[in-house]
Amino acid sequence: MYLALGRPSVQRPALRRRGARSLAAAVVALCCALPASGCGLFGSDKEIATPSVMSVTGGEFVGNVMPVRFTCGAPHAPSPPLGWTSAPSGTKSIAVVLDDSAAPITPYVYWVVFNIHPATSDLLEGAASGQLPLGARQARNSAGTVGYSPPCPGSTGHSYRLTVYALNTVLNLPDGTSLQSAWRAIAAAAIGRGRIPLSATSLSSTSCVLPDIF
Repeated sequence: MYLALGRPSVQRPALRRRGARSLAAAVVALCCALPASGCGLFGSDKEIATPSVMSVTGGEFVGNVMPVRFTCGAPHAPSPPLGWTSAPSGTKSIAVVLDDSAAPITPYVYWVVFNIHPATSDLLEGAASGQLPLGARQARNSAGTVGYSPPCPGSTGHSYRLTVYALNTVLNLPDGTSLQSAWRAIAAAAIGRGRIPLSATSLSSTSCVLPDIF
C-alpha cells in the first residue's frame, strides 16, 4: 500500500499495528528512562530537560522552509545541507536526525546519520548519497531504506524537524543498522542538541507517496 503525505494508514494488518504500537512504546520508554536525551527525540513535541546548547544552520532553509527540491516533489531529491556549532565538551561524535514533528504517537523518521566526527561542522547537500564525512554511517529510516527518504508534505504543507545531537561516545553500530537501535543509542548518549523546525509544501498532494510500513 502507498500513502500520500507520508502518514500512516488507518487500516493495516494486525502485525503492522503491533509493530507501530511497539515503536511508540519504545519512544515513551526512552522519554521516561533517559531524561538527559529529551523526549523530543523522534516524533514527540514534549521535552524533558535537554538543553539546546548547539546552533544549527541551514542556508537553504529561508524562513525555515524546506525547498521542494529536498522533498519527494522532486525526482532524486538530495539530502539537505546543514551546519552546526557549539557542541559541548565531551562530544565524541555527532548524529543528525530528520523526523516528522507532527507525528504525535508513531514517529516517522526520514534520515539518521551517526558517528560523524566531532571536528566536523557540516553536511553537504546530497551527503546521504555517497558524500558523508569519513567514518559517518546511516541507519534505516521509517521507509525501511538506508539513507535519506525525502518527505512528502503534500499541497497543504507539513512540519518537520532537523536535529543535531552531540553524543558522548562513538556508537558501536554498523552502517544500515535498524532505526530502533540507532535512536536508542543516540538517546542514551546525547549530551547536547540543536534543532531547526521546518515546514514544507509539495507542488501536488498526489505526486508524493511513501510506503506504509507500519
